[in-house]
Amino acid sequence: MSGRSSQFQRLAALIRRLRSPRGCPWDRAQTHLSLIPYLREEAREVEQALRAGKWHEIEDELGDLLLQVLLHAQIAAENGQFDIEDVARSQYIKLKRRHPHVFGNARLPSPADVKRRWAEIKAAERAKRSRDLEARARRRSRGATTSRGATAPRRSVSSSRPRP
Repeated sequence: MSGRSSQFQRLAALIRRLRSPRGCPWDRAQTHLSLIPYLREEAREVEQALRAGKWHEIEDELGDLLLQVLLHAQIAAENGQFDIEDVARSQYIKLKRRHPHVFGNARLPSPADVKRRWAEIKAAERAKRSRDLEARARRRSRGATTSRGATAPRRSVSSSRPRP
């Protein structure tokens, strides 16, 4: 593992420690919803640093934004939903799928062509996700009770969550 990769792993481990029983009471008390104001604040600060062109501030503010991503991923991991590796894997798959001109045979010669195709792919993904969620809801409603009236077992949230 390279030094740069290990720094990310060290940071993720630090976030896990902060949220652990031996960690920080403030960090442990945070939820997805309680962190929204901080997420917005950090995104604004990244924008301000970018607009100012102050590269040392950009690095610092990107780190603060990364902290927010890691906190949300850790909270989700604690809830058995997903972890930071799932986030990275999903983003990797999504980027490959949305760049058929790089990873496939599509020819998109201009930035405008790429942007148009990106929007088409994204719309198709959302439609598929919507159909998948509707099908899952129908299966749940049909399987909620068996013909004898007994309740059927339900799948966990983490095993049935939609993928991007």
